[in-house]
Amino acid sequence: MSHQNNGNIIQLEDGWNNVIKKGAIDVLEKTLDDGFDTSFVPSEYIRIYTTCYDMCTQRSPYNWSRDLYNRHGETIEAYLRNTVLPALQDKTGQGGTILLNELKHRWSNHQIMNKWLKKFFTYLDRYYVKHHSLPTLEQAGLGHFKTEIYQNSKENTTSAIISLIDEEREGEIIDKTLVKSIIELYESMGMGSLDSYTNDLEQPLLDATRAYYGRKREDWIAKDSTPDYLIKAEKALGEEKMRVVEYLNPATEPKVRKVVEDEILQKVQMNLLEKEGSGCSVLLANDKTDDLKRMFKLFSRLESGLQPMANIVEKFITSQGNACIEKRQSRLDSGEKDKNDDPEFVKSLIDLHEKYLGVIRETFASHHLFQKALKNSFEEIINNDVGQFSNAELMSTFCDRILKSGGEKLSETEVEQNLDRIVQLFSFLNDKDLFAEIYRNQLAKRLLNQRSASDDAEKAMIAKLKVQCGTQFTSKMEGMLNDLAVGSEQKSEFDQRMEQLDTKLSFGVQVLTTGNWPSYKAPEVALPPQMSKCMEVFKEWHDNKHQKRRLTWVHSLGNATVRATYGKKSYDLQVTTLQAVVLNSFNDGKTYGFTELKEKLNVDDITLKPLMHSLSCGKHKIITKSPASNKIASTDSFSPNAKFTCNMRKIRIPVASVESSHNKNRVEEDRSVAIEAAIVRIMKARKTLSHQQLVAEVLSQLAFFKPQPRVIKKRIEALIDREYLERSSENSQQYNYLA
Repeated sequence: MSHQNNGNIIQLEDGWNNVIKKGAIDVLEKTLDDGFDTSFVPSEYIRIYTTCYDMCTQRSPYNWSRDLYNRHGETIEAYLRNTVLPALQDKTGQGGTILLNELKHRWSNHQIMNKWLKKFFTYLDRYYVKHHSLPTLEQAGLGHFKTEIYQNSKENTTSAIISLIDEEREGEIIDKTLVKSIIELYESMGMGSLDSYTNDLEQPLLDATRAYYGRKREDWIAKDSTPDYLIKAEKALGEEKMRVVEYLNPATEPKVRKVVEDEILQKVQMNLLEKEGSGCSVLLANDKTDDLKRMFKLFSRLESGLQPMANIVEKFITSQGNACIEKRQSRLDSGEKDKNDDPEFVKSLIDLHEKYLGVIRETFASHHLFQKALKNSFEEIINNDVGQFSNAELMSTFCDRILKSGGEKLSETEVEQNLDRIVQLFSFLNDKDLFAEIYRNQLAKRLLNQRSASDDAEKAMIAKLKVQCGTQFTSKMEGMLNDLAVGSEQKSEFDQRMEQLDTKLSFGVQVLTTGNWPSYKAPEVALPPQMSKCMEVFKEWHDNKHQKRRLTWVHSLGNATVRATYGKKSYDLQVTTLQAVVLNSFNDGKTYGFTELKEKLNVDDITLKPLMHSLSCGKHKIITKSPASNKIASTDSFSPNAKFTCNMRKIRIPVASVESSHNKNRVEEDRSVAIEAAIVRIMKARKTLSHQQLVAEVLSQLAFFKPQPRVIKKRIEALIDREYLERSSENSQQYNYLA
């Protein structure tokens, strides 16, 4: 400033050569070349700064701002071109680390030079650069380095970096700090963006990574089992992620991950899943949990990567279920009697479901695709019936074993567990209504014969079914339990009435609501006078309490205890009401022919034959049959067995049931009603529908069974006949609703 005030003008060459170049630039270049720390004493720095300031603030034509700006650039260019570039070219070919170290050194020197020149020419930055919208001195310095050095060496340095990364992939130790500093150079060359890094390093690195893992893939897939391959794949993915953290730009991570996943997982996914001896099915068969977890985790990285795996899981579980079914079939083929009670088979299905439910939950993190696979496989397994009895009946009978007294010996917790598991299997049944019908019949027998082990367990099972299928599904079962609860209250009231009468019988009645219980045959039978009198007393008492209810006596469901005396020994025979009536006929000690007995009791052959079989051909032969055989004929004659003895005082004499476990016609009728109701509901809302649309909507609405389309078509025809619907006159495949 003092120069100008004193009228001393600094000439361009004088100021540049004698002060700036000599005092600053030459000193800078020398110390950088010699490798010493570069610094200027304050007085020297102030002298150079002031000279630059004065040269930029002199009045025109002696304002040298533009010339100094240009010479700043030319100085950097000359140094880079004449000193730095030859040094780098000299190191090229001597090994990647040598070249990168030289570049790191020269980049560091350049940053020092740029810093000091910016300090000396600060006034240029402050006014001239701003006024003329030029790059700042720092930007210009970077630009010159990019043009002179970076553009000429980037191919060699990129190759060197990739070579070092490949060495590290092979397990060698590399100088990560060196690589990181060169990566920062690439980032700086973008001048505020990552373009240079992305185009000049990242893209070649991704291409090299693809090639590297392509080679690895071919090597691994040829010699490694699937678990070993996946261990290597997991390790490689982890290392690549760490590599980005340690020295690459974070933006590279998803790109390099995608390349590696594509090369080592996507391209060989099916090879790995289906590999002989170690694929997904083999791992499932051998319960290789850790390997399956790793497989799930790795393939979940891929888009749609889990679906092929889920398909294999579904196929495998189905095959395991079919093995259980084939085992049952082979038992039947080898001559085992086909019964509606096969706990071994049902338990095998429960265990199978429990096992793979755990696998889906623990190994596959309850992923929806694997839950669907389990559901699909068990829907196929559970609805595959073999033998005379459906799986619905086998499952219901399994429940019966658990819930009735004298069945399975289980603790409360075990009962609860088994019921939970059977309800899980039940959820896969197509014929839920068939199960309900069979279950209701078996529940009725347990309740009426006092064979139910626990009221709480019965209620718990019905509650579980209610959760699965709703109130409509279990309303009749709940009604049955309610009948018994109400009946026990009425029993004590009626017992008081009976005490007032002079009767030798202990008499009790269970009143059932017709709609809740299965329909039973009610054969007429000639009852002993004592029984008839008790019935009349009850009818009179009941009619007084419930005038609008009509009683129908179902003797086939009743039971009795008969005191039988043989010589000095007496027995309590636990029998049905009809057996008791038959035994009462032999109190006179006479011999009766079958036909004679039938007329005396006023019953038909179908009712009497099982009764006589139970009393004369069973384990306890209370009645003697002539001729002796295991079948009842209408020509047989019967008399009391005077020689009967038994070690037990209480004897239960079972009678074979002539009724099946469920009424198939009733199930079909209920289904017809449900299908027709669904059709009418849908058509009332939609007014007009095509045949295919109507069938599809009906199937979607029916929760408890899945009818064949031809059955639905039959019900549609029936509704057309009854004028609920009509065919469209324009299209025979279209239906209209008739209000």
